[in-house]
Amino acid sequence: MFSLAMFAVTLAGCSVTVADPDYTPPAPLPALEQLKQAPLTDPTAFSAGGDMLAFVTADRNVVCALTSARGPHLNLPYETNNFSDSGNAKLATVPVAHCELAAYPAPAAADIGDDCSGTGLGYLGGAALVTPDKARYGECRSGVTQMEAEYGPKGTPNGPVSKLPVLPDGGNLERNGLRCSAYRSGVACGNVSGGVGFFISREHYELISAKGKNVQTAPATAPKTP
Repeated sequence: MFSLAMFAVTLAGCSVTVADPDYTPPAPLPALEQLKQAPLTDPTAFSAGGDMLAFVTADRNVVCALTSARGPHLNLPYETNNFSDSGNAKLATVPVAHCELAAYPAPAAADIGDDCSGTGLGYLGGAALVTPDKARYGECRSGVTQMEAEYGPKGTPNGPVSKLPVLPDGGNLERNGLRCSAYRSGVACGNVSGGVGFFISREHYELISAKGKNVQTAPATAPKTP
């Protein structure tokens, strides 16, 4: 019997497996379906302290943390932050998933959500964030992300990102209702029950709004941020 992908040929007592030229691999799942259907990975090895989970992809292009935010302050194991400052304790703490890329597309004009007014910063790609009800790509920033500093074209991999474990392709982590999965040479993160999430890779990104509608995509032809 022929299999879907391979078939065996027996010659003089030897079995040789050759590719089936008619086999077409199935299309990858949409981001939220991947998060919903992929088996959950044991989070133990991905603990980053302080109720955080963090990982890098096998190609060292994406680093992510399933963590918390107080207002604009993210509790990240790979970026200096003010999350624990006493003045921020009065702010509501919400679960978030945050990712950075070493190589990435620039944000599409429709996805630039902040004019960075008065800060002297630019709205740059290379970072994505999802809360229980909203996803965004890009941020007000000068310079490079920590991921880019370590694994970008001029990077030196000797910082905090280099010490994080690899989430293998198909791996799927969950914390406080949010999930992140490594697949399609990138990472999907989102709130499956809320229908909100993102997919990011070096070539393109997707933002998924409530109930999976209004998907916005920057394709591979989008200009990349240096």
